[in-house]
Amino acid sequence: MKKLYASAADALDGVLFDGMLIAAGGFGLCGIPELLIDGIVASGVKDLTVASNNAGVDDFGLGKLLATRQIKKMMSSYVGENAEFMRQYLSGELELEFNPQGTLAERMRAGGAGIPGFYTKTGVGTVIAEGKEVKTFDGQDYILERGIFADLSIVKAWKADETGNAVFRKTARNFNPPAAMCGKICIMEVEEIVPTGSLDPDTIHLPGIYVHRLIRGQHEKRIEQRTIRQREGA
Repeated sequence: MKKLYASAADALDGVLFDGMLIAAGGFGLCGIPELLIDGIVASGVKDLTVASNNAGVDDFGLGKLLATRQIKKMMSSYVGENAEFMRQYLSGELELEFNPQGTLAERMRAGGAGIPGFYTKTGVGTVIAEGKEVKTFDGQDYILERGIFADLSIVKAWKADETGNAVFRKTARNFNPPAAMCGKICIMEVEEIVPTGSLDPDTIHLPGIYVHRLIRGQHEKRIEQRTIRQREGA
């Protein structure tokens, strides 16, 4: 099975359609699939629902898709540093399904494991629980959360072999593996592709069975909030 593609446009060819659900990896601007996001922007596909921890910033990451009005609904846990995200939501232009951060990650992981739903205490008694089934276990209330089964997953890894076995670095490991797992099709961009068999099996975070298409590229890797120490004597 061919997994290596020459570019984001090639890897996305034939898998995009209006109204689809996309799961996107990354945490803030760390480990986001920036090349694939640019490819989706260029495709012009619209009315997207995107499940992602946040939506980048105004001019980078998923913020680009918000700027072009290609996203209809966000499933997120953090509006964060994106003023356009906040503006569209408050003006009623964008639907938003808020999820507690751990719940969102588990909804993705559950989808990848074929689990349609699970019960959690997180959100009980808050607006998060509105409209959801409540069940009592051992005297404690839990709410039912549904697994996420995405039409497409877009993720970024540090290193992968030609079959898609992948290694993520540090914070990029937070949402990329569960996002990759829950998609019917998973496209992954990486910084380095190594020969199959060269990765230590104990270092692999995501088995290649989850990855259908793979690209290598150069990444900007922008810093969201650059904080530096004042030089002494300055």
